[in-house]
Amino acid sequence: MMREKWIGGVLLLLVGMFTNVLGAFIGINIGTDVSDLPSETDTVALLKAHQITHVRLYNADAHMLKALSNSGIEVMVGVTNEEVLSVGESSSAAAAWINKNVAAYLPSTNITAIAVGSEVITSIPHAAPVLVDAMNYLHKALVASNLNFQVKISTPQSMDIIPKPFPPSTATFNYSWGHTIYQILQFIKNTNSYYMLNAYPYYGYTNGDGIFPLDYALFRPLPSVKQIVDPNTLFHYNSMFDAMVDATYYSIEDFNFSGISVVITETGWPWFGGSKESDANTGNAQTYTNNLIRRVLNDSGPPSQPKLPINTYIYELFNEDKRPGPVSEKNWGVLYTNGSAVYPLSLSSSQITGNSSGVFCMAKANADPDKLQDGINWACGQGGANCTPIQRGQRCYLPDTIVNHASYAYNDYYQKMKSAGGTCDFDDTAIISTVDPSYGACKFSGSSNSSKFAGLTPASVAPSTAVGGWSSNLQVSNLQYLMPAAFLTLLLL
Repeated sequence: MMREKWIGGVLLLLVGMFTNVLGAFIGINIGTDVSDLPSETDTVALLKAHQITHVRLYNADAHMLKALSNSGIEVMVGVTNEEVLSVGESSSAAAAWINKNVAAYLPSTNITAIAVGSEVITSIPHAAPVLVDAMNYLHKALVASNLNFQVKISTPQSMDIIPKPFPPSTATFNYSWGHTIYQILQFIKNTNSYYMLNAYPYYGYTNGDGIFPLDYALFRPLPSVKQIVDPNTLFHYNSMFDAMVDATYYSIEDFNFSGISVVITETGWPWFGGSKESDANTGNAQTYTNNLIRRVLNDSGPPSQPKLPINTYIYELFNEDKRPGPVSEKNWGVLYTNGSAVYPLSLSSSQITGNSSGVFCMAKANADPDKLQDGINWACGQGGANCTPIQRGQRCYLPDTIVNHASYAYNDYYQKMKSAGGTCDFDDTAIISTVDPSYGACKFSGSSNSSKFAGLTPASVAPSTAVGGWSSNLQVSNLQYLMPAAFLTLLLL
């Protein structure tokens, strides 16, 4: 019954989480600082139902590892920061850890990687001197169990160990940690593993004092006069994400290593924040996640390494409401614990095909609500957009936010009128996007699937009855992105 509820409620964590067999994959982190965390069996049922093929656990929880048995899902387990010291100081402790948390579950649970700590160098620097010892001891234990070819070991690091990540071509690791970093890279090279990077454009943008535009952090295209270019290589960077990955590759090269690939162990965008965290909102989170998945699944690397796909784990599956810190720290999940999507997602890299126009006119997430309401009134009135689908009870009414309703109205107008000179501006509250915003039964005009619901589309709102008077009567709330399961079951018909 729980499985059926989730199948109906998860919206589109579906296609985009499929493994791209020939290239990069998208995985997801599963944190446990959650007050109403679903059972391990229910969590795995959700993962399997949506064909999520890679997960990262921050520990080696026995119940979760048992639940993942025979699922086929590739699992990255974690040595917690609290365990790093003991494992790094004793080879027997490391061997015991492998026997208890890895060997005991293979081969039925498909453990393929061990993340030793999380951002140890910057978060618990007193443990950094034994970090590589821990990695070596664990690897020797894998060799003793003949598991070293199946299970790779590395350690996730934050971008903070690269003091000046831009321009990427001049980026270097912090030399004060040079000896430890060199040892990490040598271990990765010797064991044919990979560098684990936690890359957060959200922090790069919010802590950047306005140096870079928001669109750059969200993978949105920039006008030619604002494009980000490395002055040394003349590489154009279409996203902060790519620049972070490239800064890491150049930093690795600066230590005279090559042939080491970078895997993103964490990245994401918070969907809700406090009064001083205005950039943590559902619109930005949806945009970032959509565009991230499209970017990863195109199988290309950053400008300096174009043939190296960027395997990536999204942070994270559920909101960890028990985490300390600012409000945003608790709101990174893509799902509520009942399986419903926090915000609509278009997670397929191939949704814009067939009859798709390839571009959509979307409301800016941070636009003034009054301007958005004016834009809705005009689009649904004089503009001739068909706004019936966003009225109460109709297929695009949910999520009940002014940004979502404005996006639908703006796009419907734009798709009808762009060939006649119609623009996507609406008093600077709109932006062109290449991500298909359709979700569930709500198909936006221009989508390759929009014709499927053509028979359900009523006639356009007449300008004479709607000019200046059409109102969505919305109360803007980020919490209203919870999608009822009954509305979403159309996905599975």
